[in-house]
Amino acid sequence: MGALDGKVAIVTGGTSGIGEKIVEAFVAQGAKVVMAARREDEGRALEKRLGVRFVRADVAVEADVKAVVDRTVEWFGRVDCLVNNAGIPSPMVSITEIDIATIDQVLGVNVRGVALGVKHAAPVMISQGTGSIVNIGSVAGLRGGLSAHIYGASKGAVQALTRSLAAELGEKGVRVNCISPGAIVTGIFGKNAGLEGSKADRVVGVLKEGFATIQPIPRAGLPEDVAQAAVFLASDGSGFVNGQDIAVDGGQTSVTRGWSATVAGRAAMAKRIKDAAAAL
Repeated sequence: MGALDGKVAIVTGGTSGIGEKIVEAFVAQGAKVVMAARREDEGRALEKRLGVRFVRADVAVEADVKAVVDRTVEWFGRVDCLVNNAGIPSPMVSITEIDIATIDQVLGVNVRGVALGVKHAAPVMISQGTGSIVNIGSVAGLRGGLSAHIYGASKGAVQALTRSLAAELGEKGVRVNCISPGAIVTGIFGKNAGLEGSKADRVVGVLKEGFATIQPIPRAGLPEDVAQAAVFLASDGSGFVNGQDIAVDGGQTSVTRGWSATVAGRAAMAKRIKDAAAAL
């Protein structure tokens, strides 16, 4: 028996990286999964490979988010878990160089997308009297200097929103928790280096060596590490866990690293990623 047998889950941003591994882990644990993302080719491929349902959606657009929840209820009659995983990075530049369009775009996906997901999934869960919502934050929302200003602000907002939602929805049988990944090997770092999504996913191997020394545990974090935490929070085994933020970071947030060191490290990493992409 799987930890999620009989459960119906929605996972946003499920076509690559952490989201893809969450989808795989949920399926392996017995869940029926509806995956929502913008990249249709990758979504259809995963739909065929894993036997999940795919809905093309932009989480910053309310009509798209509502459609994902409506389709899930139409197909399966319920929603037991929502994983708000979809997110985008922002350039790691000085605050003096940030443009308004970037602020609006990042907050639109990373914060509004989470709020919209909960807005439309919560009524279904409340009517059932049970449900689990898992938001994906970041250690950048817990410590300054780990990532770009606006990205960190967006993830800090997700963490605060999680606590606030847990206060309301917990009274109605719906748990809301957050997972904050640390240095996880995913394509988001390639995207931040300027690569297109599918190409960014193909150079993640470059990150493993660099990420092995960022945290006390001497290896790079993997999407599977986050996926297993998501399985726990979606399962009945976490039935008394509500309003929490679990850092899956190998101990990264137990140490301190300055802004300048992070900027230099990101620049070096971006160069290695671009060099690897040029060799494809």
